[in-house]
Amino acid sequence: MEETALRLATAEDARELRAVIEASVRGLSAGHYSPDEIEASLAEVFGVDTLLIEDGTYFVAAAEGGARIAGCGGWSRWQTLFGGDGRKAGRPDSLLDPAKDAARIRAFYVRPEFARRGIAARILRACEAAALDRGFRRFELIATLPGVPLYEAMGYERIEPFAIPLSGGRSLPAVRMGKSGIRSA
Repeated sequence: MEETALRLATAEDARELRAVIEASVRGLSAGHYSPDEIEASLAEVFGVDTLLIEDGTYFVAAAEGGARIAGCGGWSRWQTLFGGDGRKAGRPDSLLDPAKDAARIRAFYVRPEFARRGIAARILRACEAAALDRGFRRFELIATLPGVPLYEAMGYERIEPFAIPLSGGRSLPAVRMGKSGIRSA
């Protein structure tokens, strides 16, 4: 198995991140969502969130000696639960209070050829550790259906079904999940 190195994403990664997101959603969502739902989610919801990159809370797993991004994911101290830059246009966002709010786990994608190698789990552990360092003790996320098994394996519990709004009155089925009771070491 090829080794990957975790590092923080940079603005220069944006183009390749878009390619990772598209490959991940198209390749790993098949069987969970229809082709129409997959394409609509890429056009309307999923994409690069530059605020995560600017905040230094978005990780990439670099493969092939750092030449290729195998997977990515991050955490946020902002209210928004999901969506890339296009999803947030014109919507204000507010900072979370670590004393009472859950950090947001956001934007996890893995290229299909790197799936099921522990990459997302490594990124998730890095996100949790970084958020813990910033005072958060709880985590929340919106999981797409293919991501639910990963998050459950990492100790997240289902809170409720969630419908990600799409145009034309459609929605993408998802699950709101959380993890709490985390203490600092």
